[in-house]
Amino acid sequence: MTEQGVAVTDDPKTRVRDDKALRSHHAAHSAWLHAFLCRTLRLQPTDADDIVQDTWLRVIRISLADIEHPRAYLSRIALNLFRDRRRRDAVRTQYRQLALVSDRSQSDPGAMTEQEAQRDLERLILDLPDILRDVFLLSRFGRMTNRDIASYLGISVKTVEWRISKAMHLCASRLQE
Repeated sequence: MTEQGVAVTDDPKTRVRDDKALRSHHAAHSAWLHAFLCRTLRLQPTDADDIVQDTWLRVIRISLADIEHPRAYLSRIALNLFRDRRRRDAVRTQYRQLALVSDRSQSDPGAMTEQEAQRDLERLILDLPDILRDVFLLSRFGRMTNRDIASYLGISVKTVEWRISKAMHLCASRLQE
C-alpha cells in the first residue's frame, strides 16, 4: 500500500526499523524544521511547535526508507499544514465578519426572534471544539462530502462521520438547555 507515493508497511520487522529511522529523522530534523518555519514563515515559536508536531504526526504513518530528501519532504508537509491553517482561519474570520454584518443590517423589530435564533446558532457553532467545528463547517457550509473532508484534513471518513455526529449532538443538547 502507498500513501502519497511512499510505501506504508504492516510488517513488524519493518516497523521496528521504521521506528529507529523515525527517531533518527526526528532527532536530525526537528530543530531544523522549527527554525525553518520561524525564519521562513515568521511564525511565533508556539505556532511553529504546533506545525512541527502535526508534521511528525503525518510522517509516522509512512515508511521513511523511501524518502530521498527528508528536509524537502518535511518542509513540504509543514508548508501544506501552514496553508491549511491559514485557509481555516480565513474562513472563520469571514464567517464571523458575515455574522457581525448580518447582525447590524437586520434592524426590523419583528425579525428579532429569527435574528436571535440565528445568532445563537452561530455562537453554538463557533463555540464547538476546533476539530469538530472545522469538519462541521466544511460539511454544512462548504458543501464537501465526507470523503472530500477526510482527504482534505488527512483523517479517515469514519472520523469525519463521528465528528459531524458529535458536533450535531453538542449543538442539539445546547439548544435544549
